[in-house]
Amino acid sequence: MMKWKDMRSMSTTLAISLALGIAAFVVVNAMFEVRFFQGTGRFFLNLLDTLAEHLGKYNTKRYVERIKRERIVKRKENIYAKYNRMVEELIIDFNLPFTLESFTSLLCVVFAITVLVVVTFMHNVPLSLIVAVSIFVGLLTYFVMQSKAIKAERMENIMDAEDIICPLAREGVLVAIKKVMESEEYIRPGIRPYFQQFIDNCENNGYSFKQAITLLNRQLGPKFDNFTKKAIVFEYNERKGMADIFLDIVEENAVLREINAKKDRIFRKMNRDFLIKTAIIVLFFIYALSIEQFRVFMLANDWGKLINTLMISVICISFARCQALQANLGVGSDQSK
Repeated sequence: MMKWKDMRSMSTTLAISLALGIAAFVVVNAMFEVRFFQGTGRFFLNLLDTLAEHLGKYNTKRYVERIKRERIVKRKENIYAKYNRMVEELIIDFNLPFTLESFTSLLCVVFAITVLVVVTFMHNVPLSLIVAVSIFVGLLTYFVMQSKAIKAERMENIMDAEDIICPLAREGVLVAIKKVMESEEYIRPGIRPYFQQFIDNCENNGYSFKQAITLLNRQLGPKFDNFTKKAIVFEYNERKGMADIFLDIVEENAVLREINAKKDRIFRKMNRDFLIKTAIIVLFFIYALSIEQFRVFMLANDWGKLINTLMISVICISFARCQALQANLGVGSDQSK
């Protein structure tokens, strides 16, 4: 059996030989101006470009087929429908330049790379898959959480706009919106283009009031439903004193703001407690790694790797569960769906 000393000597000799070989290769290339890797790099870039082109065509084909299918068959509520809806909302909220199909393809590529990286460290394929899935669940949950924050901010902007437009609606909804749009302070930049488009549609593009306000409603979402219904009724059946119907919206917004503020405080506390507990566990684990026996067991032993996998999975799934509970009672969840 080869002794440790002989193996060490052999490794040193091998390392020195490799270093000398690489140095000689670099010197020869520099002396004779040989571009050994030039063609290789171009080859891999062309290969990646071809793969991306084929993947793009494949995704476009799937996208067209899905749109045709959804026009004929109503989408069933199952795990695939929930995934599709979640991804579509993420794409819209973050304004990503992807379709559902291209986002899924990108997710698969990133997942494969993540699995490879984790396998490199853990040297265990089944556990690496579990860790990679847990990490992806945690990451998707984080992006969904950010998406909720974007929705909440958007709803707050819509409520601000309604609060200013409603008292002015006595002179007509279009007139009220035009007055509010004269100043850039009242309607936030995120939703301002939709109101401008509404004015243009009414005055320049030949839309009826009902068509223009319905389009504005689709752009702003369910929170604007109540205002739209009252605006259509008011515009086509205006009677004396009828403008007061808009004041209900201001009162509803005030109540909704109060409820959302309470929920927001509770959810912030939940998230803060979760982060503090997770940080304590992670810091204790890092501190414990300073003990050699513990480090060897947790990083090199199969049982230690299994415990690490369970810890990561529990943290990620707990985070997802915590956010799912908040989503069910979230800020204006009933309006944002």
